[in-house]
Parts: sequence; C-alpha cells; structure tokens
Amino acid sequence: METQILFVAPFADLYDTAIQVIKERLADKADRIRVVKADLGESIGVVREAVKDGILVIVSRGGTAKIIDESVQVPVVSVRISILDVMRMVAVKGKTYKKVGIAGFRNVIYGNKDISQVLGLNLVEIPVHDEAEAMEKIAKAASEGVQFIVGDAVSVRVAKRLGLDGEIITSSPEAVYASLKEALLIARIRRDEQERSAILQTLVDQSTDGIVVTDVAGCVLMINPLAEKIFGISHLDVNGKMLNKVLPGLNTEVSKVSNEYFDFVLQQSSRSYAVKRRILHIKRETIGALYTLQNVSQLQKIERSVRTKLHKKGLIAKNYINDIIGASKACQEMKRKAIKYALTESTILVTGSSGTGKELLVQSIHNASHRADGPFVAVNCAALPENLLESELFGYDDGAFTGARKGGRQGLFELAHGGTLFLDEIGEMPMVLQSRLLRVLQEKEIMHIGGDSVIPVDVRIIAATNQNLQQMVEQKTFREDLYYRLDILRIHMPTLAERKEDIPLLAREFVTKQHDLNPKITGIASEASAFLQEQSWPGNIRQLANVMERAMLLSEGEVITTKDLQGILEKSVVISEPKIKDTPILKEEVKVDELVAKAGPKATLAEIEDAALQKVLKEENYNYTRTAARLGIHRSTLWRRLHKKK
Repeated sequence: METQILFVAPFADLYDTAIQVIKERLADKADRIRVVKADLGESIGVVREAVKDGILVIVSRGGTAKIIDESVQVPVVSVRISILDVMRMVAVKGKTYKKVGIAGFRNVIYGNKDISQVLGLNLVEIPVHDEAEAMEKIAKAASEGVQFIVGDAVSVRVAKRLGLDGEIITSSPEAVYASLKEALLIARIRRDEQERSAILQTLVDQSTDGIVVTDVAGCVLMINPLAEKIFGISHLDVNGKMLNKVLPGLNTEVSKVSNEYFDFVLQQSSRSYAVKRRILHIKRETIGALYTLQNVSQLQKIERSVRTKLHKKGLIAKNYINDIIGASKACQEMKRKAIKYALTESTILVTGSSGTGKELLVQSIHNASHRADGPFVAVNCAALPENLLESELFGYDDGAFTGARKGGRQGLFELAHGGTLFLDEIGEMPMVLQSRLLRVLQEKEIMHIGGDSVIPVDVRIIAATNQNLQQMVEQKTFREDLYYRLDILRIHMPTLAERKEDIPLLAREFVTKQHDLNPKITGIASEASAFLQEQSWPGNIRQLANVMERAMLLSEGEVITTKDLQGILEKSVVISEPKIKDTPILKEEVKVDELVAKAGPKATLAEIEDAALQKVLKEENYNYTRTAARLGIHRSTLWRRLHKKK
C-alpha cells in the first residue's frame, strides 16, 4: 500500500523512538508510514514534496508541527508532551540549579507552570514563536538568573549557543504510538473521502447534464465539463466566485423564488436548457444549491426514442383528442370530459355501443395525461379464455403451469407500469378475475401466477363496456364492489344516432384517410352526405367506415354520390340478411287501435303501417335488423319502405 503518513522528527531521539514504535507496535502498517528527521524551516520542503506524492497526514512535534500546519493543507497531528514528561526531565537535573527555564512553542510548554509548586523549584515559562524570538527571550532569562533550559529542540539549541545547560523534553513511546494511531485513523477517513470524491467527480464529469454547485452564500464550488461548454467558461474562472457575477443567467431566475425546488428554461447561445435547482441540506442545515442543465432538444430526442421503442412493442397510444371528429353537442361534451378526466389519476369507465370508437377515446385520454410518456397497454377481456386472460394480465413464474415459458413472463399490469392499462369489454371478465382486479385497484400491487412475492405497480385503469354493468350487478354477473371501483369517472360514447350532425364530417374524414384506395375520388357529394345522415347506423362509426371504404372502391366518378351509397347499402343488406318471407307489417304485437287513434280517423292503411314502422324502429333504437324481425319483414323491404319517398 502507498505511504499515507509522514512522521517528521525535529531531533534524533524522537526519530529513533518513532522507528522503534513502528517496528514493535505497528509492523503491519509500516508500509504506510515514512519517518524523516527535519527541524523547522528545513521540514517545509520535505513536507511539500511528500504532499505532492499523496501523503494524507503529517505527524510532528513542537514548533516544527506548528510551522508545517501553517504551510500545507494537510492534517497535522502533534506528538503530545505530557506534564509527566516535563517533570521527569526537570526532576533529574533541575534540582541542581537555582532557577530553571521551560522554553518552547506554546504546544510544548502549555500547562507546565504548576510543576514548580509540585517539585518545589523556581521554574520560569519562556514561550517562543520562532528561533529569533527564542534567542532574545532565553538571553533575557539568562540575564535574570536562569541557568538551565528544558524544552523543545529549538530552545535547547539556542540555550547552548548562549552557554546555558539544556535538555530536550523527550516524548515517550506511548505518546508517539498514540499520535501515529490518530494519524492512521485520519488517513483512513481521508482515503475514504477521496474514493467517494473520485466516484462523485467521475459521475459529475461524465454526466450528460450540465452541473453547477454553489455554497449557501451563492459562491460556485463546482462546475462540470458540460456546464463549462454550455457557458463557454472554465472552472478556473468561476470556482470560488459568486454565481451572480460569473453565471448571471442562473442567478437571475433563482432570485425570483425561494422555493426549495425550482425549474425554469434558460436561453444560452441560441439553445434552450431545462434548468432544475435543488437546495442541498445536511441535517436540515442548508449548505448550498445544485443546478442541472439539460438540452431541451436532447430531451425531446430522448423522448422520441423512448416512444419509438414503445411503439415497436405496441405499447403506445396513437390517437389524440383532436383525432376525434365531431362538432355535435354530444361529441363536444364527450371530449370536454375526456380532457378534464385526463388530468386526474382516477379510474375511468367508458360506456357505449360497439363501433362508437371507445378505444380511440381511451388513447386520447392517455396522451392528454401526465402518463403520456409511459406505456399504453390494451386488452380485450372478451377475446381470451379465462385462464389465458389471467396469465396475460398478471404474468406467471417459471413452472407455474404446463407449457409456461421458461423463466416466467411479465403480465400486462407490469408492462403498463407508469402508464395506462385499457380493459376493453370489461363486462366479459370472469368473476374470479374480477376479484383479482379489485385487489389491484385497492392495493396497487399484483402477484404472478405460481409466485409468492408481491409486485407493486403504478398503473391507471381505464375500462370500457357496451353492456349495462349496473344491470349485471343486479343479476349477480358482475361484482358490485368492482363496479363502484371502476365507475368513478364515466364517459358515455354517443351513438351515431345521437350525433347525426357529425356524419358528414366523418364521411369526409374517411374519404381523406382512404384516399389511396381510389386516388381519383376527391370527395363526397352534399346530397350523399345528407343521405348518410338519414340512415340508421346500428354498427355506428365502424359501420359507417366500412360503407365508406366500399364506396371508395366501387364508385366510378370523382365524388361519391347518393346512388353509389344506395347500391352499396342495399347490396350489403341483401348479403347480410337471412331469407325471410315478407308478411303484413301489422303483427299482433303492434296495437292497431292505438296506431289508428294516433294517425287519425281518416288515415289510410299505408299511413297506419308507416306509423307502426316508425314506432317499432324508435323502440329498437333504429336497429334495422331487430325492427325488421319484430315487424316480420325482410330488412331490405324495411329499407325500401323507409326510403320510398326519397
């Protein structure tokens, strides 16, 4: 191991003691300690070279320790001189002299004046700060009758020059050992700090963010290479200087607030940077501030990359609120709710008939929420059998069942972590799985099939159904507690019958989207749009889209006409309907007396039949198939009767 401690001995006796202590008591750490003999000024050069080589702690004594401490930024441990050390020295030779002087630096002679009372000697303290002062004070003491000097190496050397007797106060092996043990502890702490500092410095220097750190007064302590590049300035020009002087762009924004967390955008060299300022604390005491700078363009690039990866996995919502076509009151109310609900974390229940575009709405809610950067996972609860749906939703551990993938598999809840899970056709979910779903909603955690550990998940649930869940609860086919957990925020998807004014807009949108099917078609005639509005659309938007696709393929002209649509609709009816023999339109279930009374006494049979047709059609929510079945006629006949006057 490299040398960590330098022991500087001002005199030979201390040098020998240090070597002996290391050999006898610190042999296993001898490679960490270097001992040299140097006194006062001559020690400075030795110490400075040692610091350059990585010495962590200096050990010395007396004035030499004091001078070293003032000259280098390295911890200095002073070998302590105890009163017993002084008493031992004075007791041996001091009694042969009438007046004895104890001379040396304050850290050597401090607290020794009481020895005179204990030993019954005439002792004089002579504190000195350097060799010149020692010469002056000891000469004066000699003129006042001091005959013997005990003290540090400097004082004794001066005393002998002046013709006085003198002895250096030696340090005991125990004192040297204690000093070296203290130095080893400090060296270990400093080494640990250096390692942590090196790791932190590497992280800061290699960070993809610009980083600036200040103390509590706003003085710059650190700036990493990327921040230097951003501001076009060297750390040599900013470290130790006030932030408001060298980087005013940061300070100007920060001065506006006193919040512990503060984010803002900084314009620097024609680029935009997202800046985060965080206050630094140690045990609730504020010690400074940390600023991180991220290139906004780079953030956007990363976001696009993440979304691209999610897209490849199919875990992304492609539609937005603006993709929902419609200006009707019903459609606008639906979009208004969607935007408002998107800003919350609550579970949403989307209701509506098949083909109304529920998933498009759910995707737009996800993309309008703060989870937009997270995954969007959709599953149709009616499309999978119970056992497969359970494994898809919750995942499974290795060996959970026959045919399970080796190593197990994540479930859709885990894949949707941080994002949205869309449960379509929630009314078709088996009762057993309803119980597990309820637990996820309550506890925000799941457990794999065959697993024994709980996995926390952060997922927003949006469910959709075309069934009446409340009625299912009453029929005991859907859990009541789950229903109320799902039905926190509700959005109803209006049918096309409820938003007929949107049909022309939708028709034009389908022409635009399906342009590649027939590039020569440029639009749809206004009377054709009006014709579409007059139809009932039991299949809602999905049915309208299919009709428009066929129109794009089969139309011969540049615009889609009413004639094109009539042919397509009638053909589709003939193909899709079973053979039903036409029977009179007035069946027993239709109350003729009521119809006659409503139509008036002069009403013709045809008018009464029309009234019956309209009544049943309305009761069946304009569903052609069910209406035709109730009336006992073919659907194509119903269509012709409805449009005979058009």
